Amino acid sequence: MVLWTGSAIALLTYPSLALSMTLSVSPEDIRNQPVRTQSESPVSDAEMQQAVRTLLLGLGEDPDREGLIDTPKRVVKALKFLTSGYQQSLDDLLNGAIFHENTNEMVLIRDIDLFSSCEHHILPILGRAHVAYIPNGKVIGLSKIARICEMYARRLQVQERLTQQIANALQGLLQPQGVAVVVEASHMCMVMRGVQKPGSWTVTSSMQGVFADDARTRQEFMDLIRHQPALR
Repeated sequence: MVLWTGSAIALLTYPSLALSMTLSVSPEDIRNQPVRTQSESPVSDAEMQQAVRTLLLGLGEDPDREGLIDTPKRVVKALKFLTSGYQQSLDDLLNGAIFHENTNEMVLIRDIDLFSSCEHHILPILGRAHVAYIPNGKVIGLSKIARICEMYARRLQVQERLTQQIANALQGLLQPQGVAVVVEASHMCMVMRGVQKPGSWTVTSSMQGVFADDARTRQEFMDLIRHQPALR
């Protein structure tokens, strides 16, 4: 994993910084990851709503006033949507969309919008992912790459882990010649609070297979995704 922050996004042009990530689980392990279901939750919606109500009281608010009376219900509903990736599995997302294809050229989807939540403050992480792989006899439906990114993003995350999870999933499912993932994001926990640095961007990468081993292949990927990040 390689991590850059803020103006250091320029480091994307130095591929020698990219490190190899080793997949230590089988494709079956990846596809059969345990999925957290609603029925397994140890806490009811009512208990979650009461927790939000308690937070409002702690903030000095009146949870019974008109503008806040339904806020606990809305907050719980929103949090469940923003973390709905816990209820998804790769097997469900794929729906059989892996195909045998005799091609060995890079497949790249860039600028995949990501919306995640920082696990430390439960504040938004807004950004995009660039995902590439070089097939080794199998290809995956293009939309499934975006859905894999979305599944892992819709969990409480740190960007470093999110990047690695996306790369490991593709490596495990396809066993390609290599996988490259770069995620660029702005963290509201750094923008709205704490150090309060609007405009800062964090860039993480995971390079596997030929992207880690071959500088020319890695540089081709980096050249294809190079741009100035900005929220659209």
